[in-house]
Amino acid sequence: MANYYTDHPEYDFYLNHPEMQRVVELKERNFADKDKYEDAPVDFEDAIENYKRVLEITGDIAANIIEPNSEDVDLEGPHLVDGRMHYASKTYENIEATRQAGLWGISMPRRYNGLNMPITPYSMASEIVSAADAGFQNIWSLQDCIETLYEFGSEEQRQKYIPRVCAGETMSMDLTEPDAGSDLQRVMLKASQDEDGTWRLNGVKRFITNGDSDIHLVLARSEEGTRDGRGLSMFIYDKRDGGVTVRHIEHKLGIHGSPTCELVYKNAKAELCGSTRLGLIKYVMALMNGARLGIAAQSVGVSQAAYDEALKYARERKQFDTEIVKFPAVYDMIARIKAKLDAGRSILYQTARYVDIYKALEDISRERKLTAEERQELKKYSRLADAFTPLAKGMNSEYANQNTYDAIQVHGGSGFIMEYKCQRLYRDARIFSIYEGTTQLQVVAAIRYISNGTYLSIIKEMLEKEVAEELKPLKARVVEMVKLYEQAMEYVKEAQDQETHDFLARRLYNMTGDIIMSLLILEDATRSAELFAKSANVYVRMAQANVIGEHAYITNFTKEDLPNFRAE
Repeated sequence: MANYYTDHPEYDFYLNHPEMQRVVELKERNFADKDKYEDAPVDFEDAIENYKRVLEITGDIAANIIEPNSEDVDLEGPHLVDGRMHYASKTYENIEATRQAGLWGISMPRRYNGLNMPITPYSMASEIVSAADAGFQNIWSLQDCIETLYEFGSEEQRQKYIPRVCAGETMSMDLTEPDAGSDLQRVMLKASQDEDGTWRLNGVKRFITNGDSDIHLVLARSEEGTRDGRGLSMFIYDKRDGGVTVRHIEHKLGIHGSPTCELVYKNAKAELCGSTRLGLIKYVMALMNGARLGIAAQSVGVSQAAYDEALKYARERKQFDTEIVKFPAVYDMIARIKAKLDAGRSILYQTARYVDIYKALEDISRERKLTAEERQELKKYSRLADAFTPLAKGMNSEYANQNTYDAIQVHGGSGFIMEYKCQRLYRDARIFSIYEGTTQLQVVAAIRYISNGTYLSIIKEMLEKEVAEELKPLKARVVEMVKLYEQAMEYVKEAQDQETHDFLARRLYNMTGDIIMSLLILEDATRSAELFAKSANVYVRMAQANVIGEHAYITNFTKEDLPNFRAE
């Protein structure tokens, strides 16, 4: 019987990463819950075994319920009846299976009926679900919105809402509006107060994933007369209170099971989450960073599915009396899919561990004063998480698009036929580089760390690590890549022209991702040659070719070239 967790030993590899010791110690508060809760771990090994049990259950449900339902869900999709969204019929089966298995509220503390799991194993579960059906992953993983409520809501709100999510109630984040896509400062949904202080919401939200959920986090304009982010606050809307209807469900290219809704708020009762005026500046930024890590996991899951489908077909399909997997043109594509998958997974879990450490320390700081060492640790890992998140999301979402494209190519004409799964993967993946911040916006988020030398410092620190003897020639290639990277950075800096900087930013971003992910896959291959040596060889060579190309492009570009590219 298939199991999407046990079928892939990579998950155990990352669960046993040396940094997980610190992650677990912080999340478990040195195992303080062991005397309060029967299911709480008593030590590190026990905690890891707990995570494995949850992941094995997730892998079973993903392989034997969610994936078999995925085609029917894709064909039926959600539908609208009297202002209410109804999921595809098989989606309800998926929700019930994950509810019965206790796979909601995974990261929440046990006092709210959560499993108290770190972000790293939660991201693994998210990846596993996505490999089965990326559309359902959207519905299931939006439970992560509860992290924002946990961080910024009152204790009364935590007690009210978190146990409901842990029991399987759904969530959404209502940010986008018809005139406010990526530019959330333009959000105009109005929040006003009754005489008794009750908040009311009025307006329209668009492109809301899982928009008819049980509990919504809503960005709204609470400060009358304002037009920028300083007038926006975060609110909690409870579907039980009524006041919101679904006007339209979008007909999309992919992720058909995931309802994308246009919502009409009419005097809807809501609760303020946190303080006024911090909705965009503080709370949405935290919400979006979590969502971006989730999409990185979603992207890796679909890349895994694309690899599995491509390899299976190539082994079975014969041309000229030979399995096509033996043709260099085919195994080259499959090797590149696997290399991008492995490198993408490496940066995903590196980022997740950084997030785990700083989030746990932030949580501890709400309970007691941090030591000087802990404050330094918090600062370090917060910076690393902030720097790595746009790389993890941007690079993996682009790779998912490339990998699903190549999976279809391996299938040849069959890949263009709707009966084959790879076409659905291709359609589903297309949104990953768009929602929760396009790749272009990930570049914007990353560019300051390129400009101020943060990434270069990280790269040089990573270069200090030893690699296995057989991998040293590959590391030498990375050293050469870093030299070209420094030259390209200096060239752009010397241009002293903002438009040129902005135009070339994407290429510097690509170089940054290629180099960091090369070093990460070398580190993984040093720890497990069996799992990663082949991918390290393929990825580093591929990355080197990309870096050489980007370097040539950048250093041969001047601002006088810009008019050739402007659309007028």
